[in-house]
Amino acid sequence: MTDTKDTSAQPPAWQAILRGLGPRGLLPKIGAPLLALAISLLITMGLLRLTGADPISAIQGMIDYGTTENSIVDILNRATRYYLSAVAVAIGFRMGLLNIGVDGQYRLAAMLAAALGGAVVLPAPFGQMLVIVAAMLVGGLWAAIAGILKVTRGVSEVLSTIMLNAIATGLIAYLLNDQRLAEERPGSNNVATAAIPESGRVGPLNGFLSSLGIDLPGQVYGLLPVAIVVGVVFWVVINHTRFGFDLRISGLSPSAAQASGVSAKRMVVVTMIASGAVAGLIGMPELLGASYEYSLNFPAGLGFTGITVALLGRNHPLGIAFAALLFAFLDQTSDVLQEVDVPKEIVGVMQGIVVLTVVIVYELVRRWEIRSQQRAVASELATGHDLAKEGTS
Repeated sequence: MTDTKDTSAQPPAWQAILRGLGPRGLLPKIGAPLLALAISLLITMGLLRLTGADPISAIQGMIDYGTTENSIVDILNRATRYYLSAVAVAIGFRMGLLNIGVDGQYRLAAMLAAALGGAVVLPAPFGQMLVIVAAMLVGGLWAAIAGILKVTRGVSEVLSTIMLNAIATGLIAYLLNDQRLAEERPGSNNVATAAIPESGRVGPLNGFLSSLGIDLPGQVYGLLPVAIVVGVVFWVVINHTRFGFDLRISGLSPSAAQASGVSAKRMVVVTMIASGAVAGLIGMPELLGASYEYSLNFPAGLGFTGITVALLGRNHPLGIAFAALLFAFLDQTSDVLQEVDVPKEIVGVMQGIVVLTVVIVYELVRRWEIRSQQRAVASELATGHDLAKEGTS
């Protein structure tokens, strides 16, 4: 006697596959960014044609230059900073908060942490830990000001963080003086904090990469793994912890959060502190892995780049990683455009087109998902109504 299974009630395999690629599946998650990038590439090629350049040659030149070993190192280093900046912004985004102050938070944190690291000499790894923890504390406390103002006085975090950026810039200019926390560099007009000693520095990853058979000519930031860990922790906390659930529900509906016993005001402050603490890490790869001091030449503007990278990556750690690499690639290859008589500023236009296109496509996909879900619910309700009729007949 052979067992036979009734498969009449089971949907065909191709229907299961289509459901997996449907509105709630992988298709919108993968197809939306790919479609957006394809559209932005076509628009960019049109703009390059308008400037009189050959778009195929320009893009091919960018690819050829961006895939050299030296460029790969620079792209990885840029992407590390962009990634940390975007994660700091994404923490606020997940609760509906727009932390515009990441730029001021990381610069103030880097400056004060550099001054502390140059003044206090500790053996490794305590020297590195001192600088990193100090930067996270400064960034978190500076961001907490905006959170406290929002919950106590109703001040929009957008306005307060913009103002705090200006205050941070002025405070840095005041402290970065040879009479206070900095010293002059002979032979130049530059001033900088005291150099961090060897015990407080983080070596490059080249030795580890060489053991894997990857030999790169430049120095890859030693804190690149820290950025990866930050992304993993962010994803786990947001999606698989009670704190992450409270954060998301507080952003979606403060009244519902309050009804479930979650203090939305406390979550605002905690979220801003967490965002600022991650922002404090943005300057650490450069500070501990390359410059070893905070000077007038320290990279600025990374906080605003993080906003666009977070939007492009849809606040997901993996999406942010690809977006950070894309922006780093565009920044790195901007100089090569001058060789084909294209102004390097066109890269800024390209980045803006990418962000704008992605936002539009994501919104269209979101509306398509909502309509598809509404049709599915209506179909289920109609089927249930018919079944009820059949049961009473």
